[in-house]
Amino acid sequence: MNWGTGIVLTIIGFVALIMTMVIISVRMDGIELVTENYYEEEIKYQDRIDESTSAMALDREVISYNSQTKVIVLDLPNGAKGFLRLFRPSDSSLDQKIDVEVTHFGKTEVSLKELKEGYWKVQLNWSENGVDHYQEKIITI
Repeated sequence: MNWGTGIVLTIIGFVALIMTMVIISVRMDGIELVTENYYEEEIKYQDRIDESTSAMALDREVISYNSQTKVIVLDLPNGAKGFLRLFRPSDSSLDQKIDVEVTHFGKTEVSLKELKEGYWKVQLNWSENGVDHYQEKIITI
């Protein structure tokens, strides 16, 4: 085999590799944005920063996760209202939103036993004494 044949075979192999990668990437399913309303969420980001700051000022861990029992424990006072978002970055079809309204004293438990194992972001928005708060925790089930 001479140099010319080797160069031509190398170029053909490279083109075949690139074409294979293009075909695979075009046929991929499940490529999703993190959120449907990405730009609206970005505009509201300063509000999220303010809510996170107010949550940190509470000096308590509002979201805690028990990996043994697969339960999230929320330390919210009586009368607090909000929602808990269970966010799966790799598959938005698994995302869940749970309304939270505390009508008792003590901690509130939310079971996660029915969720698929893997990486999750737990996002809690709530209002306490007329002030909005936000806290996020990353868990692995």
